[in-house]
Amino acid sequence: MQKTTTQISEDLQKFIDKFQPSKFKLLTRGIEIRGNNDLHRSITAARELIEKMKLKLTVEHSAEMAMYGGFEVVHAA
Repeated sequence: MQKTTTQISEDLQKFIDKFQPSKFKLLTRGIEIRGNNDLHRSITAARELIEKMKLKLTVEHSAEMAMYGGFEVVHAA
């Protein structure tokens, strides 16, 4: 089994540095942030940070992710 290294884009690294998520999982197209107690506030803060810094990222979430307090920050298409 080969280990592959995933490159983090400059925009995504800037987001991680500013947002400072306590728990996140690196995905091929972004990150999944988990364990948020106040999911609505965290998603809103992430969207505001992305807009303020003019990053090429978007926030995605679903009901399944909401069950464990998670959402994704991914590269914008």
